[in-house]
Amino acid sequence: MASTGSSRLAYIDWMRGLACVLMFQTHCYDSWLGGEARKSTFFMWSQLGGTLPAPLFLFLAGISFALVTDKLRQKELPAGRIARTTIRRGAEILGLGLLFRLQEYLIAFPWAPWTDLLRVDVLNTIGLSMMLMGGACWMVLWHWRTRVAAGTTAVAIALAISLVTPLLWTTWRPRWLPWPVESYVNGVHNLGEPQAWLFPIFPWTAFAFAGLAAGFFLQSDWARRVGAAAFAVAGGSGVGLIFLSRWLDARPQQIYPIYDYWHTSPEFFLARVGLLLVILAAVYAWCRWGAGQWGFSPLVQLGQTSLLVYWVHIEFVYGRLSILHKRANDIRTASLGLLTIFLAMLVLSGLRTKWKGRGAEVWARVCRPASVG
Repeated sequence: MASTGSSRLAYIDWMRGLACVLMFQTHCYDSWLGGEARKSTFFMWSQLGGTLPAPLFLFLAGISFALVTDKLRQKELPAGRIARTTIRRGAEILGLGLLFRLQEYLIAFPWAPWTDLLRVDVLNTIGLSMMLMGGACWMVLWHWRTRVAAGTTAVAIALAISLVTPLLWTTWRPRWLPWPVESYVNGVHNLGEPQAWLFPIFPWTAFAFAGLAAGFFLQSDWARRVGAAAFAVAGGSGVGLIFLSRWLDARPQQIYPIYDYWHTSPEFFLARVGLLLVILAAVYAWCRWGAGQWGFSPLVQLGQTSLLVYWVHIEFVYGRLSILHKRANDIRTASLGLLTIFLAMLVLSGLRTKWKGRGAEVWARVCRPASVG
């Protein structure tokens, strides 16, 4: 692409870092604010910002998946091997999600209900999304081996998921499935009704496939040729999707027997994808021409270790190691706690990066004599 190599990759880490910061503030204020502070407009806006991290993480998983798949394809690896590599990575993420749930249960034992072990969290969905994207890419690359075909298929799957979501949450609910399995379809858990705070396949994996389509678009020959203009097109398309969402929602006719704009509707999905595309374009511009070029970026640093800081901060916000009393603080105290969490996670992220670099150097020194010999 007609841009610096750093801006091509930094925007992904920057967006992941942004998702981490939004996640921190949402979790901190949700856990620590109490009394009248929970009824304030400030709290309402903080929780509204909390609707972005999960779509961001899934969308970026799709973009990264497209970059990795395209890189493997350029090495002329067979479609089956590409599928195995990507599906295996998705299974690893799913396994980490299950391990995270086990850790949370053991730390909260004996107060946590055993059903928490089977709760569908965002890590589970990211892992499943990667496995599903691996299967979809295998089917496309096996026949056509083109980015256009892969991107078009990703768009079709994303739309299909969003279109059937309202039905699978209501009139088409697979009630015949055991609740731990049905929960992966609509987030029902063991509560009898689908829960909007969980992350089932429908609709959440649609964000990953939307990211997959965006990733293949950004890797296309045209996008590489025009450079930054491709991101401008993405941002413009995002604005168009937001207006399309509003127009569709305003129509008096609805095709679904039960319509819930804010949780399951395809219109809301289009609006959020549109916002993600706008953020993508803005972050790219920031990383290429803005302060993203000034040197060290805390958001890029956090984005490079997003899984680690996600895993660790939960215990210091919601767990037994919470640095503040839960639901007992005013906005000022909770904000100081948020700043503490942000700085602590930034330090942890930096140490992780430094340790990983040193570990690679040590491993290279250990292996060098054997390779020379």
